[in-house]
Amino acid sequence: MIRNEREYQEAMDRLDAEKERLKEQKSRLREQGLTPAQIKNALDPMTSFHAQLREEVESYERLKRGEFGEISNLQGLGSLLVGMRIAQGITQRQLAERLDVHESQVSRDERNEYHGITLERVSRVLEALGVELRTKVEVHPTPNRAA
Repeated sequence: MIRNEREYQEAMDRLDAEKERLKEQKSRLREQGLTPAQIKNALDPMTSFHAQLREEVESYERLKRGEFGEISNLQGLGSLLVGMRIAQGITQRQLAERLDVHESQVSRDERNEYHGITLERVSRVLEALGVELRTKVEVHPTPNRAA
């Protein structure tokens, strides 16, 4: 997950470099006389990496626009907290100052996507971001089970 503008720029630079590398490798394989199927097989790992990197870039761009996906049963809450910070253009340092913690703590929390965070801490982060999180509870009947 891309968490800041520096990582975003590095990903964009790498994406451009990988695109050029892919093009060059495809040309070399053609020169070696490989068939299109062989070329595809040889390039699949590079193509897959390129697609994954492109998705990370696009995901960061969506977060910057404030586009968030749904979370269910608090799964993805950590990513949502990171995304909300990104969408507001707040740096990890600024969030750390608002939380009165060291920047390295915010960096570590985000790197781990706030794994194991307490609800009290979630509340503090939301407050520091000026975000009100609303929830909707849906109860789904469970099938009766015979004892």
